[in-house]
Amino acid sequence: MNLYANAEANTRKTWIYLAGFFVFVIALGWLVSVIFQNSAILYMAVVFSVAMSFGSYWYSDKVALAMSGAKPATKNEYPELFRVVENLAITSGLPLPKIFVVQDRQPNAFATGRNASHAVVAATTGLLERLDRVELEGVIAHELSHIGNKDMLLSSIVVVLAGFVAILSNFFVRMTFFGGMRSRDDRQNNGNAQAFLMVVGIVFLILAPIAAKMIQFAISRKREFLADASGALLTRYPEGLARALEKIASDPNQLRNANPATAHLYIASPFKGKEQTNWFLKLFMTHPPIEERIKALRQISI
Repeated sequence: MNLYANAEANTRKTWIYLAGFFVFVIALGWLVSVIFQNSAILYMAVVFSVAMSFGSYWYSDKVALAMSGAKPATKNEYPELFRVVENLAITSGLPLPKIFVVQDRQPNAFATGRNASHAVVAATTGLLERLDRVELEGVIAHELSHIGNKDMLLSSIVVVLAGFVAILSNFFVRMTFFGGMRSRDDRQNNGNAQAFLMVVGIVFLILAPIAAKMIQFAISRKREFLADASGALLTRYPEGLARALEKIASDPNQLRNANPATAHLYIASPFKGKEQTNWFLKLFMTHPPIEERIKALRQISI
């Protein structure tokens, strides 16, 4: 199994998502500008689409780090973490990623960044406290595998784009509501526009769970299995990651900054089983059951 097996496919999907978002927002801007007979709306849509497409590529990692509450780690404070990341980066042939830490009791970790040269690996303090050296190596190797496969670029961009779909949904719903508060004459004069906004609002409400599904399909379960296997090959010790996943699964703590938009970035779901009972969170389930991952790891012969 090759560490870079899915890199090309993930790069193509990234540009498809960016182009699709760009076209979608401009098309919507054109429709609204026609309804209201105001070309400025189209220009605003073009500027917004360009800004969001550009921003999601260049700053998606910063958005993900801010949403998770991650802070830069120092070598003096976390020497063991730095040694593990440095050693595995050399072994994998990847540039040394930036290292961040999330002050949280739940053991978890994630990788983000637009490419290997601008990658970030983040670990929670709970992970650093609970895992021994070989277990920590297994987790970091898993995250470095995501970097090598360019999974984290696609993951981070989907966070930003899906988030703005939700914002646009809320925007049109509010416009529809406040438009309904106008006078009767205004409503009669703008009946077509109001009807259009109502339809758009409903469409966006439908698109919100679809965006969540897009995350689920884009960040497929197969890539988690691939990162597990690639990480095991990198450390030459699958049992290390298997034991780490067991500890992560058995920990009862909830991640304080758990968010459906960033949940797929983590090595394990930060919701600790809540997605099994919450229909909304089920839309964002992108991790295979940990039991299946552990079983697959223990079947690998190095």
